[in-house]
Amino acid sequence: MKIIFFETEPWECEPCQILKNEHEFKMTDERPAEDNAGQYADADIISPFIYSDLSADVLAKFSNLKLIATRSAGIDHIDIGYCKKKGITVCNVPAYGDNTVAEHVFGLLLTISHRLVDAVDRTRKGDFSLKGLEGFDLCDKTLGVIGTGNIGRCVIKIAKGFSMNVVAYDVKPDEEFASHLDFHYVGMDELLNKSDVITLHVPATKATHHLLSTEQFEKMKDGVIIINTARGTLIDIQALLHAISEGKVAAAGLDVLPEEPTVREEAELLRSIYQKKHNMETLLANHVLLRLRNVFITPHSAFYTREAVQKILYTTLDNIGSFIEGNPKNVCT
Repeated sequence: MKIIFFETEPWECEPCQILKNEHEFKMTDERPAEDNAGQYADADIISPFIYSDLSADVLAKFSNLKLIATRSAGIDHIDIGYCKKKGITVCNVPAYGDNTVAEHVFGLLLTISHRLVDAVDRTRKGDFSLKGLEGFDLCDKTLGVIGTGNIGRCVIKIAKGFSMNVVAYDVKPDEEFASHLDFHYVGMDELLNKSDVITLHVPATKATHHLLSTEQFEKMKDGVIIINTARGTLIDIQALLHAISEGKVAAAGLDVLPEEPTVREEAELLRSIYQKKHNMETLLANHVLLRLRNVFITPHSAFYTREAVQKILYTTLDNIGSFIEGNPKNVCT
């Protein structure tokens, strides 16, 4: 088998050496794209990361492709319809850092509630005054959790440790779990109306696209806090900007943005003006958000701990080995 790992980091090389014993294997820090996929056209297996754009046009360049072993839980960067049509198996890493992402949620929330960025910046300049640094307690605040899968459940457990009240929304509520942790499932409108803090933990699908938009922001409390560590497309960014400007949203903690890879690479922003492949209004909104003092953005790093990334890699290697042996695991198609 010819196996290509894309978007790799140096530390991943040693664990992957096992593949070299029996297969033609290569690692690259490149992302698969139309202009480079031809170099790897005869690959049997590819392993991309979440930032790859595996559209039908890109996948068509891989004429011998049998397996995509993505090093992520999400598969929205892959054209699943094309894979089904061509008989390409897609495997993911369904669980690797549930607690990791949940901890990041509270890292963002505590950054907001204790004004940590302003406090640290100020003391680094030798200013120890407290003016403007008054925060708020999480204790007794109501946390609205949208999506109670593995990560959402970890968030709820942590919230209970802060003595927060929790309400949740899920298309498949687990009342036994709710009773065990002493929280309540409610309808979406009730969650929006009651919550002091809202955190998102659902996948990116057609049904969840712009899950929070103008209509939803209007139903929220004035001064609500928004946290998103799931997918950037869950929030209408322009509606969020308006809600912030009106004071409806007091602050936001975001680990994800729509058009995120393009924001990460400024050269792509200029190129997109001519190619018109990206939504320029969304890109502009992203850049405005990056500069707001009450919006705290991290670079899609919620998952990025030593323990989590190691689990991602070893699960991926297991997915590849199981596929080659004829017993694929964690199959998405």
